[in-house]
Amino acid sequence: MSDLEQQAEVIVQPDEIPCACQGELHPMAVEGIRLFDAKEYWHAHEALEEAWLEETGPIRHLYRGILQTGVMYLHIQRANFIGAAKMYERSRKWLAPWPAHCRTIDVGQLKADIEAVLAAAGKLGPDELQHFDQSLLKPIRRVAAS
Repeated sequence: MSDLEQQAEVIVQPDEIPCACQGELHPMAVEGIRLFDAKEYWHAHEALEEAWLEETGPIRHLYRGILQTGVMYLHIQRANFIGAAKMYERSRKWLAPWPAHCRTIDVGQLKADIEAVLAAAGKLGPDELQHFDQSLLKPIRRVAAS
């Protein structure tokens, strides 16, 4: 898939978001978030990918954003600076259209968390990323359904 096709896929129409944020998370998204919170990012990726592939509505893009964030964190754990930076860009793109809270996910906090992670990684740079403070890899905060 070309970059242009990927960008076209990301577009979530503003009028779709309120409806997309209602309802329950896909069961595999719930499992993926559980694994993400346990810092099992590879397994979280697999579960979230299943949710993303099975979901037909625009919420699938939120799942993909969380999935890409997990991959970013995995690259941080492996001290792969370039991989982390690449996944940071992808996760930001997929998370960008979503409001602060969506289907019990605190998307606003997740966005803030990935910014803090990238800033800390950037300060260390590629040669010192093995010294990254792993406590900055926060779990996904959940909020009460509205």
